Parts: sequence; structure tokens; C-alpha cells
Amino acid sequence: MSVRTRFAPSPTGYLHVGGARTALFNWLFARKQHGSFILRVEDTDAARNTDEARQAIFDGLSWLGLDWDEGPEKGGKFGPYYQSRRAEIYDTYFEKLLASDRLYKDGDAYRFRFDRTPVTMRDLVCGEVTIDYRDASNTPDMVIRRSDGSYVFHFVNVVDDLEMKITHVIRGEDHLMNTPKHLQLIAALGAASPQYAHIPLILNPDGSKMSKRDAGAAIGDYPRQGFLSAAVVNFIALLGWSSKSDDEIFTLTQLVDRFSLAAINRAPARFDLEKCKWVNQQHLAKIDTETFAELAKPFVENENLPVTENYLAVITAVKDKVRLLTEVPHAIDFLVTDTASQDSEAVEKAKANPNSALLPTLADQLANLNEWSAENAKQAIGEVVTANGAKAGQLMFPVRVALSGRAHGPDLGDIFEILGKEKTVKRLRSF
Repeated sequence: MSVRTRFAPSPTGYLHVGGARTALFNWLFARKQHGSFILRVEDTDAARNTDEARQAIFDGLSWLGLDWDEGPEKGGKFGPYYQSRRAEIYDTYFEKLLASDRLYKDGDAYRFRFDRTPVTMRDLVCGEVTIDYRDASNTPDMVIRRSDGSYVFHFVNVVDDLEMKITHVIRGEDHLMNTPKHLQLIAALGAASPQYAHIPLILNPDGSKMSKRDAGAAIGDYPRQGFLSAAVVNFIALLGWSSKSDDEIFTLTQLVDRFSLAAINRAPARFDLEKCKWVNQQHLAKIDTETFAELAKPFVENENLPVTENYLAVITAVKDKVRLLTEVPHAIDFLVTDTASQDSEAVEKAKANPNSALLPTLADQLANLNEWSAENAKQAIGEVVTANGAKAGQLMFPVRVALSGRAHGPDLGDIFEILGKEKTVKRLRSF
């Protein structure tokens, strides 16, 4: 049978980074094995499920590039793909257990009668795990149907996996201890179980469990913060998985090629938003300037900065200087407007530099240039420092701050080219 994996979120909130990683690992494994990736929605909690949350999950998966082969919006022969629409299927399986004397009434609820033997599972990540069911005080019989007639997660989850012919269940380690229960249910139904792989939890840098309120938890926030989807996928893949090489930057296609369950780490993963920003910077560096310019444009316009005639040159100058697309407006504002904010600390440091006294002289030298170019401007700096017994490197910092208002940024040659002669001279004289 071909590989079939699934992602089964509950639409009670946004798509969490932990859920996104579970979806990604299932998707990568299915694609690597030329199998199918199924999306099904566990929406039986009517009080907490919302249409907005469901759409946020779909949008998040789509933004990440994790297309599903069967499920909502796609269909498939094993639907419906919403648990709320599968009641008749669950009733049929309930009757099977009832007929085989594996259920008994407890008040108005029904419990599943465990086999009182040790159950050993062989997890593809965690290895061999055994739960001893001989002591009923530690492992009481499990409620299958509540007194209100609704079915519990463990039952419907198993039924769906069997009905949808799931071959591999890849899910969070917090479900590890549920699996022996599921194996008992599957055995009682006379079916073959999927293979299980429980992936490590995602922790904050301080070792605490990552919650929905922590920075970086919501996938929907990443596009607004200027991340590329390819970079976020790349970063999420590294949370608990290793390529077994020194490489860390991958495209989605490369991840498919390299992914294996054997390379999933046993230890919990540490979430590091700064690392995610670094990964994003590496991906930004790899895209062509025209694409970068188009991606950056909405963020530039959102800050009411003009998209000038030389916009492409402006963008090119800062392409390798930013980690996020949201950083582009601040990186270019001094190039496209004369009212950009200044770094007071950098300005103070530059004015305290004795070489700043040479700025008016440099301005005069530049004003006299017949042909404006970065090369000629830099040559003028060399002539001024030589004539005054200074060094070019000592004057570069005051020049940079006078032109940009900050200590770091694009190459000084790019600044000369973009600002042009008139603005360069004016800023040097007014500093």
C-alpha cells in the first residue's frame, strides 16, 4: 500500500507553529515516499470551533506550500473530511465493539474494556514503549461514548485513521502515551494499525513549553512580519530534524529529498525567533532583485514611503542588509526622503569624531566634480584626507552618518549613486 499521512487539526484557534511542523513532517514524508497527504478537520467541539479558525488553518498551510491531496476543498473517496459529518461511520464502529463485548455501560456512558496485558508499541522515533494494562487502577477502562452520546477523541481518531487507510501517524510526543490505547482499539476492531512516529515537543529558548501566546507561535503572523514562506518552512523543519550535514538552508524540494523519520531528533526542539530571522535573511539573499523589490513594495507603501523612479537601485542597495521585509522601509527611508529619522547615538558619535570637521571641505570638493559617480566621490574623499593628513577610513564614518543618519547601512558607494550630487553635498554641509 502506498504511504498515506494525515494532519488533523482542531479549528479552535490559529495554526500554531507546532501544528505547522506536524503538518510539514507528514507532508515531507508523504512527498518523499510518493504517497498522499490528507487533511481532515477534527471539529466535533462545536462550542469552540469557528469558521475563522478553520480558514486560518487552510490559509496557513497554503502559505507554507503544504498542499493536501485529499480533504476540505479537495474532496476524496474517504470523506467526509470533517469529523462533525462522520457520525454514521462512528456509530457503525461503535456497534462492532458492542457486538464483540468490548464495551459496557457506566451510567449513561460506554467504556471500552481493555485487555489486561502489557502493550508494546514500536515507535519510529521514540523506539519501543510498553504500557502495562494489568493494573486497572493505573489504566482504567476508557470512556468511548459520553453520556450525551458524543464520542471521545481516542475513538474517532482511530476510526478515521482506519477508514482513511492512514499508513503512518506522525504527531507530537504529547500523544505518545495515547497510542497504546489506540492499539488496543484497533486490535479489538480486527484491523491492522498504522505505524507511529512521535516527534519531540517545541520549547521556548528557556526550556519552557511553547504556548499560543509566545512570539512566533502563530503562523498567520509571519507574512505580516515580512518572512518568506520558504524560510519559515526551512526553519520549522529544523525544529527537531537534522539533515545530518552542516547545511541549514533548504528549499522545499531539497527538504523532500533529504527528509527521513530516522533523522528526527529524540530531544525537544528549542524555538529561536532570531534563528528564524537569520534563515529568512539567507532566503532573501538567494532571490533575484526584481522579486525582492516586488515583495518589499507593499511594506514600503504601507509606511507611506515613495516608490521612486530608481526604486530598483534603492532596493538593490539594501537587499543583503535586511532580515525581514518589514525592515526594508527603515533601511531605505533616508534614500527616498529627506525627513528620515536619525540614530541620535550615531550622530553624536560622528560629530565627536575630529574628522567630521573635514565634511565641509569634502562637500566643496564633491560640488566641483564634473562627473558624478561613486568612484569619483570616493576618490574625492581620498584627496581630502591626504591633503589634511588623515586616513580615508577615519572619514568614512562621519560621511556615512551625515548622509544616512545611522551607523550602518548600504555600501557608501551605493549611497552616493542613489542620493546624487546635490543631495550628497547638501547633507554634508548641513551636518
